[in-house]
Amino acid sequence: MATLYITSPETFSGKSALCVGLGKRFIHDGFRIGYMKPVSTSAKRSGGVCVDEDAEFVKRTFGLAEPLTALAPICLDPADVEAVLRGERNNFAQHLQDTFRQVGDEKDIMILEGGATLTEGFMVGLPPHEVSSLLDAKELVIVKYSTAHVVDDILGAKALLGESMLGAVINAVPRPKLEFVEGAVVPFLQQRGVKVYAVLPQERLLLSISVRELAQVLGGEILCCGERIDELVEHLMVGAMSVDSALSYFRRKPNKAVITGGDRPDIQLAALETSTKALILTGNLHPSPIILGRAEEVGVPIMLVRKDTLTTVEIIEQFFGRTRFHQPKKIQRFEHLLETSMNFGELYADMGIRKG
Repeated sequence: MATLYITSPETFSGKSALCVGLGKRFIHDGFRIGYMKPVSTSAKRSGGVCVDEDAEFVKRTFGLAEPLTALAPICLDPADVEAVLRGERNNFAQHLQDTFRQVGDEKDIMILEGGATLTEGFMVGLPPHEVSSLLDAKELVIVKYSTAHVVDDILGAKALLGESMLGAVINAVPRPKLEFVEGAVVPFLQQRGVKVYAVLPQERLLLSISVRELAQVLGGEILCCGERIDELVEHLMVGAMSVDSALSYFRRKPNKAVITGGDRPDIQLAALETSTKALILTGNLHPSPIILGRAEEVGVPIMLVRKDTLTTVEIIEQFFGRTRFHQPKKIQRFEHLLETSMNFGELYADMGIRKG
């Protein structure tokens, strides 16, 4: 059995996306896969059970038979962390090994998903490099591109993980930077002993946030079209212009959320005539029945928020590109990116596995 540990120096780099994308490719190529998130400190307690959202999502996506407690065996909510610090819990390594043997039984490939950072797990004696050693795993590091300093992140990961690190995937590279990354960054890393299996371009869809997530972060109330709240918002536009220029302005960007005051029915109607995924009304001002009726006709959810427009925009902008990868459209798009950019032949060879 081959064990691949997907890890990253920071959150929201694409670990879950890579786990799912690789899992689907492995299954397509005839392999029996298993999944585990060895250590999670971002879990929540539900019904007395500590639940990791990523493990829950992967279990649902692949229809895995194992219980969540096996897929995320070291699942620490804040109360558990306090117990660890007081010395009330220990022997995590043995529990992890025992659970891994059960989950990995009759699997060809085990996919392990790392936690928030490359240092998560030190408090329980299970940082990524220790988990890899314990479970005989090889690491694949995914790093989200921001600047050329991504090289430091990858080389830092190599220094921490050592020889068990297979290589890296550079994710979310802005298209104007692709040539630089492929022509300069990748060769630089290769000269220093780090293989790059894929350079993935930035995609607006993968940075998007659902209407449901917007309502959660804003504390908003959905007034209509509740069945459409899982639609994905790729752009944000503020309706604060004159009505004469509103239509041409809103037509510039598709799949957007429009934020405007609840006292601007003219702007609201203009937004509803273009490719709008959600209409967010600020100031806790309810729309007129005419606006609600038109929104119902075109299938655009209207969200009412108490905050002013500026505050609403600031909150939303913090969440673009920092939401969970739990929507089918995102999965499909990421799969396509992997198919066109990932060197699977080299990855399989380095993992010691062979198709069919």
